[in-house]
Amino acid sequence: MRLLIAPVVAALLNLSIGGIAAGQTLDTLKIAIGGKGLGESAVSEAGQKAGIFKRHGLELDILYTAGTGETQQAVISGSADIGVGVGVLGALGAYAKGAPIRVIGASYTGDSNLFWYVRADSPVREPKDAVGKSVAFSTVGSSGHNVVLQMQKYLGVAFKPTATGSGAATYTQVMSGQVDIGWSGAPFAVEALDEGKIRAVWRASDVPVLAHQTSRVIIVNAALLKGKPDVVKRYMAAYRETVDWMFATPQGVEAYADWASIPVRVAQRTMKEFVTKEGINPDQVSDLEGAMKSAVEFRYMAAPLSKAQAEDFVQLPPRN
Repeated sequence: MRLLIAPVVAALLNLSIGGIAAGQTLDTLKIAIGGKGLGESAVSEAGQKAGIFKRHGLELDILYTAGTGETQQAVISGSADIGVGVGVLGALGAYAKGAPIRVIGASYTGDSNLFWYVRADSPVREPKDAVGKSVAFSTVGSSGHNVVLQMQKYLGVAFKPTATGSGAATYTQVMSGQVDIGWSGAPFAVEALDEGKIRAVWRASDVPVLAHQTSRVIIVNAALLKGKPDVVKRYMAAYRETVDWMFATPQGVEAYADWASIPVRVAQRTMKEFVTKEGINPDQVSDLEGAMKSAVEFRYMAAPLSKAQAEDFVQLPPRN
């Protein structure tokens, strides 16, 4: 009898057979990730627990940060090798100022996972009601900061952009009345939406200029990319494989739910409506020109990168 094996499962079996030899030393990478429990930041930890990075000869030392600023600085200083979930405007601004970072993958495109919400009893019902209200974002230079600035421009509504830190810290500030409109990255606060504790006011993808633009990227310290390009290539290969596994198998969904400490049903909704496979596809940095235009407009950089600079800035390892 002939057995048919699903392509993803077959790929995993082949990799395990042809992976690292028993007793082989693993290369260690320090990974800084913005936002524990948010969006695509699950990939590295879920893949490590599933043994995927180990099969690529890697052991990850993972640090979760409060957002782009911390993640980016960790990579610039060399205290982290790779940063995940870095706002593209912040990365562009840092590179333009000579920071030793390069982009090796897209972290999120379209930003459908970021949403802004109010308490259930809030008088704010739609974006135009935000006039004069405090509107949260995590840290300066983050993708959420970009969304708030773009939403203000798109609506023509004068509100107060307010840095509030992590998703959990923001939720506390909203529910206690310190901030009018909070931000979150699914799956965080999706269960609160289901339970009617909060109401969504807008998503990042509601802003036309952001709907198809890469908002967050994966960055690497330039010295590591130059000195150990094979290690970086293996990290991205394992990252891609983990994304495929998460969306192709029940075990992948369960791993996402476990990582985020949410029920499987919430994880299923999140991966269908908010954190989609298309959104976290690492293989294409979309609309870099549009991002550079916004970075200049919001004073992250003085001028767009030249063609040569853009090619140096974005160096995606090829998919095998």
